[in-house]
Amino acid sequence: MFVVDKTNLKSFDVIDYIFSKTRLRDKQTNLKTVVSINGEYSTRNYTVFELQNLKGKKQLSKTLPFTPEEALAAESAGIDALNVRYNPERPELAVSIRQAAPQTFMTFAMPMQAATTTSEALSVCFDAMECGADSIMCGTWSLDFIEAAAKAGIPVEGHIGLVPRKSTWTGGLKAVGKTKDQIVNLYSQIRSLENAGAWAVEVEVVPHNITDILAQNTKLVVTSIGSGKADFQFLFAQDILGDGNHFPRHSKQYADFKKIRDELQTQRVAAFKHYISDVNSGLFPTEENLVHATNEVQEFMEKLTGGEDD
Repeated sequence: MFVVDKTNLKSFDVIDYIFSKTRLRDKQTNLKTVVSINGEYSTRNYTVFELQNLKGKKQLSKTLPFTPEEALAAESAGIDALNVRYNPERPELAVSIRQAAPQTFMTFAMPMQAATTTSEALSVCFDAMECGADSIMCGTWSLDFIEAAAKAGIPVEGHIGLVPRKSTWTGGLKAVGKTKDQIVNLYSQIRSLENAGAWAVEVEVVPHNITDILAQNTKLVVTSIGSGKADFQFLFAQDILGDGNHFPRHSKQYADFKKIRDELQTQRVAAFKHYISDVNSGLFPTEENLVHATNEVQEFMEKLTGGEDD
């Protein structure tokens, strides 16, 4: 927030002053000033334009946080981008994650059942953009919906390979792209997404050497999850943090939050047992836990209750 002395400045001078300060700040922090579809100013580490220009030049990092705390930690660590699950009926979690990581490029991933018509698809996409999305993941949607959103000026991303909610079409939760027929289909999907106006695509659990060829033969910015190196490398936060009982082969754990959570639960149980024991034995509350009235108030209370007994 800039504080401007408007005493001797005209309205246009104020605007020029603010923009000059914004440009100076952005240059110093490498952040870009953007304006949301509802007219709010904010800063981001990347824009779609810049990510398109970086295609094929470097590999960036991406994760999917499940809590605002994870989002804050990821941004503090310097993550390049975040994916966020967006529920149109309950957008509060996505909004809280956006607020926790306000400067990180963020894609809101739409649920498959969020829209049944083109009109509904546009509506939920605009709602998500108003909540702070920089891009929309439409991986389970039809090409008609993706094209409609792209024509409306919304940055949209596709999803090919192993798409979990469509895994029945590819034989279940396993790699896609090991046969010639599957390769032809993957390449066709890439071309269809390009024609529909998508700017990026997530490639999931596809052989790394196939992903490499696909990435070199598309203008789409490619995010890889279990598919080798690409423009973005993507892992879920719970996989990075080791926060669970089972992790996919393509992931890597950099912490053991499962062990930490188990230790915390052990301490919770022990604390509750100790509390129950103190209550049952009369050891709680003690003098330090009590609030006292003055002797005068106590005597008044005793007289008051004694009068009622009479």
